Amino acid sequence: MPSFTAILTFCLLALTSKDAAAVTLSRRQNTAVNLRTFANYVILAQTGISTVPTSAITGNLGLSPAAGTYYTGFSETLSGGGTESTSTQVVGVLKAANYATPTPSQLSTAISDCGTAYGDADGRTNPTSTNIGTAGSIGGLTITTGLYKFTGSVTIPTSVTISGSATDRWIFQITGTLIQTGSTQVILSGGALPQNIVWVVSGAVTVGGSAVFNGVVLGGTSVTLETGSTLNGRICAGTAVALQSATVTEF
Repeated sequence: MPSFTAILTFCLLALTSKDAAAVTLSRRQNTAVNLRTFANYVILAQTGISTVPTSAITGNLGLSPAAGTYYTGFSETLSGGGTESTSTQVVGVLKAANYATPTPSQLSTAISDCGTAYGDADGRTNPTSTNIGTAGSIGGLTITTGLYKFTGSVTIPTSVTISGSATDRWIFQITGTLIQTGSTQVILSGGALPQNIVWVVSGAVTVGGSAVFNGVVLGGTSVTLETGSTLNGRICAGTAVALQSATVTEF
């Protein structure tokens, strides 16, 4: 029969191992999602990017595998020897898959990097909480740092607060759509930063008119910013991005 000392030692080792695993898991949850070269763009889409003028965009736009003809409403002008174009609505440049070398390969890499980031964010396990709010609504909540999983669509019918420090991180895994009602806000408090908030959404994302949204959107399909809305962060869309006199600013 094992001695009391041997049993106690075994239990302590088991607890230590469990605690170490918990710390490792916690660190992974709080590890930044690596955007790689997607971080060179404020909007990256695969099938099209449109604007109903006048939008105000700070940062570069990328479109691949679609050609530059799938930029709509920008009245862009080719520059840089055909590697990029410019628009009065964009403080930055526009790039497309049919532009001159090396733009096509750069965009292909960025799209791949976006997919890698999506897989990372969507694949993290052991969420802090699952299906917070009521029937998918997170309006009115104050959400602290963590990994939040939703098994259906999410709505923001009233303003929601993301509360934490400048080093805290949030990941929202949404299996469905994300819809923010017009004139509401994703409020940041306590020093929380948009670059530390990742929304990985399998369905379409819609930010209502005059609403304010914060964070990095990794969208499986389309992203729409309705009239007068503002997004502080980045957008990567599996299909198209539609801007309706919207403001998009990279961090």
